[in-house]
Amino acid sequence: MQNLLLQTPEHAAPCKPPLALLSPVSGQHFSVGLAKSEEEVRECQALRYSVFAGEMGAQLSKDEPGIDRDIFDPYCEHLLVRNTQTQEVVGTYRILVPEQARKIGTYYAEGEFFLTRLKNLMPRMAEVGRSCVHADFRSGAVIMLLWSGLANFMKQRGYEYLMGCASVSMHDGGHEAASLFRQMRGQYIAPPEYQTFPKTPLPLDKLNSTLHVEGPPLLKGYLRLGAQVCSAPAWDPDFNTADFLVLLSMSKMNPRYAKHFGIQS
Repeated sequence: MQNLLLQTPEHAAPCKPPLALLSPVSGQHFSVGLAKSEEEVRECQALRYSVFAGEMGAQLSKDEPGIDRDIFDPYCEHLLVRNTQTQEVVGTYRILVPEQARKIGTYYAEGEFFLTRLKNLMPRMAEVGRSCVHADFRSGAVIMLLWSGLANFMKQRGYEYLMGCASVSMHDGGHEAASLFRQMRGQYIAPPEYQTFPKTPLPLDKLNSTLHVEGPPLLKGYLRLGAQVCSAPAWDPDFNTADFLVLLSMSKMNPRYAKHFGIQS
C-alpha cells in the first residue's frame, strides 16, 4: 500500500505559498512568518511531535520517527515562530484555507464534528490546528506572535471566519472538560445557527460538571479574542483530549486585540 503521508499530491498546496508571504514580525528575540520550504515545514512537524507525542503521549503516525505528519499537511500553510537567537522553531500553527479544503474534500474538524450549520460560512472560513509552543517559551510572547501572524494572514487573504479545535486533557476522565462546558454555557456558546455536533461526544451526564476549572491557556485565549464555542466537546482518542470547536468572526474580534494586531478597518 502506498504511504499517503510521504506523498505531496500535485493538487496540494505548494510548500512556498502562492500568495504573498507574511512579512516577518519581530517581538523580543522572535519572528513570525509562513514556512517557505519543506525544511521549514519539517521543523514545524518536529516541534509538533515533541509536544504532542513527547509531552502529551498522543498516538501519532510512526511514518517517520520524530515527525508529526498527516494527510492534511501538504494542503496547509504552516505558520511558525522562530527564536532569532538560536534559529529554533518554538511555535507553530497550520492553516487550511477553504480552497485547499475543497481540494482534499474536508476540513480536519469534520472528522470530529458534524459541520452542517457552518456550510454557508466555508467559502470564507479558514481552519487552524496543530497549535503548539515549545515548553521553554510558553510565557505569552510566542502565542501572541502566532495570533498576530494569524490575524494578518486572515486580513491579507480576506477570510472572515477562523475555525479550530481547542483541546482539554482527558487525564481526569473528562470531568474538567464537562465542567468547562458548563461554565461556558450562555456567554461563550455560539447561536443555534452556528452550532455543530460531536461525532463522539463526551457522556456529560455521567461526568462531574461542578468543578471550578480555569481551562487551558489556548481555549481561554480564543475566548478573549471573541471566539464562540460551537459544540459540546468531542473525544479525540488519538490525543486523548476533549476537543471544543471554536469559531471566530474577524469582524467581531475583541477590539482590544484587533487594535493590537493592526487589523481594525
